[in-house]
Order: sequence, then C-alpha cells, then structure tokens
Amino acid sequence: MNIERPVGALASERQWGSDYLADLIRQLDLNYLAINPGASLRGLHDSLVNYLGNDDPQLLLCLHEEHAIAIAHGYAKVTGTPMAVAVHSNVGLMHASMAIYNAWCDRVPMVIVGATGPVDAAQRRPWIDWLHTARDQGKLVRDFIKWDDQPASLQAAGEAALRAQRIATTAPQGPVYLCFDVSLQEQACDPALPLPDPARFAQPVAAYPDPDAVQRVAQLLARAKRPVILAGRLSRHPDAWTRRVALAERLGATVITDLKQAAAFPTRHPLHVPFTVGQDGAQALRDADVILALDWLDPAGTVKVVGERGAAVTAAIVNCSPEQYSHRGWSMDHQALLRADLHFLCEPEALVDALLAFDDASPRFQKRERQPIPARVRKVDPAPSDDAALSIRVLAQVLRDTTKNILTSLIKVPLGWSNEVWDYDAPLDFLGKDGGAGIGSGPGMAIGAALALQGSGRLPLAVIGDGDFMFSASAFWTAARYRLPLLVVVANNSTYFNDEIHQERIARRRGRTTENKAIAQTMTDPAIDIPAIARAQGAHAGPTVRTAAELNAAMPDAIARVRGGALCVIDAQVLPGYES
Repeated sequence: MNIERPVGALASERQWGSDYLADLIRQLDLNYLAINPGASLRGLHDSLVNYLGNDDPQLLLCLHEEHAIAIAHGYAKVTGTPMAVAVHSNVGLMHASMAIYNAWCDRVPMVIVGATGPVDAAQRRPWIDWLHTARDQGKLVRDFIKWDDQPASLQAAGEAALRAQRIATTAPQGPVYLCFDVSLQEQACDPALPLPDPARFAQPVAAYPDPDAVQRVAQLLARAKRPVILAGRLSRHPDAWTRRVALAERLGATVITDLKQAAAFPTRHPLHVPFTVGQDGAQALRDADVILALDWLDPAGTVKVVGERGAAVTAAIVNCSPEQYSHRGWSMDHQALLRADLHFLCEPEALVDALLAFDDASPRFQKRERQPIPARVRKVDPAPSDDAALSIRVLAQVLRDTTKNILTSLIKVPLGWSNEVWDYDAPLDFLGKDGGAGIGSGPGMAIGAALALQGSGRLPLAVIGDGDFMFSASAFWTAARYRLPLLVVVANNSTYFNDEIHQERIARRRGRTTENKAIAQTMTDPAIDIPAIARAQGAHAGPTVRTAAELNAAMPDAIARVRGGALCVIDAQVLPGYES
C-alpha cells in the first residue's frame, strides 16, 4: 500500500485537545481511518498526521463520505473487526447516512468519528460555522446506529471512545458515532492529562446459553428424524466454521444457506442445500421436524414464503440470535416476529459449542444412527460456447472456470446472480450482500474487503451492476491511490432491470401494456463508457467484453495485473434478465 508520511519532525508531546483525541483513537486498535476531510475535523486531522504521523491509524482519503463508510463495511465483513471513519460535521454525516444504514442492517462494527462547529455560539465564525453546527448531530443517524455521544470534555471523550469501541464490537455488532466539538479539538491540552487504560475496561464476555434450555434443544434434535439448520449471520473464524460442520454431521441435518449472507457452510458438502436456488431448500423446511435457526436473516419471512408456495412449515423451531438487542422502532429491518418454541439470545456459536459438548454417551443427547449421507447430485452446466452472449449465468460460469484454481474471495454479486454455479468451501469465499439493499455500496465494500485481504493470498473479486458502479465509481480512485489489488467485473445490462420487472408486473396486474416498462430505466443513448470512467479513477480497464470467449480472453491478463498489485475493471455487457 502507498502510505503517505508527513514531512518534518512530529510533535513529541500532547499540546492540543485533538492530540488527546488522536491518542484515544490509536488506543482503540483501529488500523485504518477512512476520511473525507472538512473544516470541522481540521484539529483532529492535524493531530493524526503531525502528532501521530499518519500511522496507527493510517488515513485513507475518500472522495465521498458514503464511500468511506462502505470501505469500513467491506473491511469488517472480512475481518470481523471495526475500522474508523471520519466524516465532516452534519453535512458529511448526511452524505454518509445510506452507507451507515447498510452497515447497521448488516450488523457490522465500525467507529464513526464526526465533528460539529463550535457549540458555543460566541466562538462560531460567521455563516459557515453556523451551517456546520447542529444542536444534536447524532440525531441524524441515531435510529440506525448502536450508540452515539458528543462528549463535552477531554476526560469525557476518553470514556466515550472506550464505550463506543466496546459497544460496536459486542453482538449484535454495529456502527457507533462519536461527535467532537471543534472547540474541544482546538483547546490547549495539559500533556499530563492521563489516558484511560483500555486493559482496565474489559470487553464483555459473550453470553452462554442456559444449560437447561440447551438440554431441551439436545433432546429435540436427538429425536429428530429430519432436522434442518438455517445457517445465517455466523462467525468468519475457521474454527467456528469447522464446529458448525461437525454439528451438522453429528445430527445428519440438512443445512440451508442464503445468498444475502456470507458463506456459512461448505456448499459442496452433501448436507448443504441452497435456499435461494430451486425448491430443495423449501421442501427440506416443509419436511423438517426440528429447525435450528442460527442467526438466520428473517426466519419468520422464510417460513411464511415457504408456506405460501406449498405446504406449511410445521417443525418445532429453535431460534438462536442476539438480534432483538438491536431492534428499534424507526426501521423495520428487524423483520417479522418468529414463532419459536425456544429462543436463545446468545451468539449462535455459543449454542453450537454447547450442543457439541454433549458427548455420545450422554442420555440427554445421544447420537442417533442415521443412514449414510448420500452424495448431493449437482447440476453441472456444459461450458458455454465461445460465441455465447453473456447472460448472468454465463458470466458466472466463465468467472468460476477462470478462477477455479485460484483462492478467490467473491466480495459482491449483482441481483440475479447464479449461485448454483459457484461453490464456497471456506468463510472468506463469499462475503454476502450489503445489508440495507442500498445501491452504490458495491465499489466501497469491494475496496474495504480488498484492503483487509492484502497478504492473504486471495484474489479479491467483486461482480457489481452498472447502476451500482455508476453510483459510486469515484470510490475506485481510493483503491488506485493506495495501490489496492482488486478485480471488478461490471455486469453491465445498461438498465435498472430489477425495476423493469416491477413495472411489467404492475402493468399486467392493471391490465395495461408492458411495452413501456423500460421508460426511465435504460442507461443508453448515450451508452455509458464504463472503461473510460474506470481509467479516469486510475484503474486498468481493457475493451468491453460481450461473449464468453472475450471474457475468457480478458481474465488471465486481469488476474495477472491484480496479482501484481493493480486495480482492474472489466466491463462485461450482459443480457437483461435473471436466471436461476
């Protein structure tokens, strides 16, 4: 990574309030701070580069606050740990709000640092400081963050910073917001003012499930003939992955995963069934006698949809999720209320470990003899012909074929992605969706993931739509500026196709023509020159590809460039349409 270092001697001791705040941020073990600068942050910015020396955390310049938040989001999806983000007063926070909502819905941790103009009106410069000052700035995002504070003293800031980091990283995780008054940053600071010792403020110990309730679940599962595990928001740690597999194999349970969430179970495993493809997952839920939902996103909605499309789900349901600790009243991201026979508020890994602790000899949870697990019959598409146009499915096939011998992290996929084509064998093979379904998140999240994947030996690959690309194309300048290796394939159908489907459905329902469904949807006349836009941000971008052969030919060079440390963008013109 290209690291900017300050010129000249650095300050040797704290002199200003912002020096103290910079020390606080450094104590939170946040490796990076993504920033779109502004006057309200001038004191803190100076302290980060001239007092700390732009090291621990390292500053990453972003061209928009939404990009900065999305980068921290992508970073957290890989590492499970927060980045810091600095946004300029109320105006920056308003720009950042959609990306913050994505991070909130995806339950990822981050520490957002903001600032306000002088709260004391007597200290405000005419006009601009009034515009940059809010009486309660955190109110802008309070309904979709875990916690916020605007400390009025440096001593209070120390406690606020430690509390923020611990709240952000306690399940269910999420973004937090700290707002520092310009006057607090720019006041003189006693060098002897002590910093709080993070070691004396322990991270909360994760909750453990009630033993009696665990015994009841063990008895349910021991008697079950057709158990199903819904594997949702789960730990990215390889050990947790291994324990999930061990539990599923012990139970002989069908395991269902969802494309909206990151890889949670090996898709090649014969026990795995994808819920988002075909009817196998839905039928497994109808046949189940016990369902174990491990922090599954919207389990009540899943049960409802399955019942609406066939027989109702009648299984006993055990729900394990700390989700309701984050439920608020403004957003409906909490989804429908699940009919659960047992509900654990601990993290799902704790319940998995507790169930595995029941050995085979225990009368409470004896391993039932099951038939050998049959190998899952997997449909394998023939390789597309060279002149095959790039549908989403053909695009997925070619990308899978050209990366099959490369350790790859699939960071992002567009709507209609053909998940049946791609297998995930480890936690970082696929990172899931963006949480809040906010278009424009893809570029920033891809950059944050690429930042976190540096040195892992993995190829960071993001497949994003042309609408997503155009919303936030300038985010890629940050990746080019800091030499982040990343391969981006733009699935370019030149339309907001998902809304064309909605227009067609509503027109049919109303007995109207469907011929107008594409009005104000297509991005043509003029066509958008995506390679030119990518090159303008500092990326390498070759000519547009339209067939399987052209994409096959472009991939080796693109992979080689990314392996060499480059940002590479491929514009792949795909046919409008979704394929299973």
